[in-house]
Amino acid sequence: MRVTDEVSGLLAELQMTLGEGPGPDAVASGGPVLASDLGEGEAARRWPVFTPAARQAGAAAIFVFPLRIGVIRAGVMGLYRERPGPLNGSYLGDALVFADTATLLLLDAQDQAAGEAAARSGPGGQPTDLALHRAEIDQATGMLTEQLGVGIAEAFIRLRAYAYAHDRRLSDLARDIVERRLRLLPDPDPRQDGQA
Repeated sequence: MRVTDEVSGLLAELQMTLGEGPGPDAVASGGPVLASDLGEGEAARRWPVFTPAARQAGAAAIFVFPLRIGVIRAGVMGLYRERPGPLNGSYLGDALVFADTATLLLLDAQDQAAGEAAARSGPGGQPTDLALHRAEIDQATGMLTEQLGVGIAEAFIRLRAYAYAHDRRLSDLARDIVERRLRLLPDPDPRQDGQA
């Protein structure tokens, strides 16, 4: 994940933590997701938790473009505006060109990293810091499967839910779990409350 400013970083972190927003939708659909007004009802219905948090972070409109060529996916490019409003035709065209260019540059950089510095890069040619970030979240999720006695999908949901409920970044929470500064407890068994 690369961001250009603090708001972009917050928006990316929110979408990863909440599992909803235009980024995950663009990844799932393979097409652009254009939300020109986060204050309107459609955005709130589509992303009920993300939308108010994104507005609080300073975004009034968000536009996300998948970075892909054929079946090769390199991520997404997200843009935001501080005021509501659509991208006009020329800006939309520019954004599509930038997304295609970014895809080609990322794939080229990945090829170069694999050829020149494979030992210094993470899995799949990812930058080392990104690979470490993802690995820490994966490791914390794995630890939660044991701590909570649940499957991997539920452990990840619990990790995201805890981060959201305690207003924490997912990466910071994962680090605390991996370094054993935090331990999540399993949900109590409702049958032990005197009801069978």
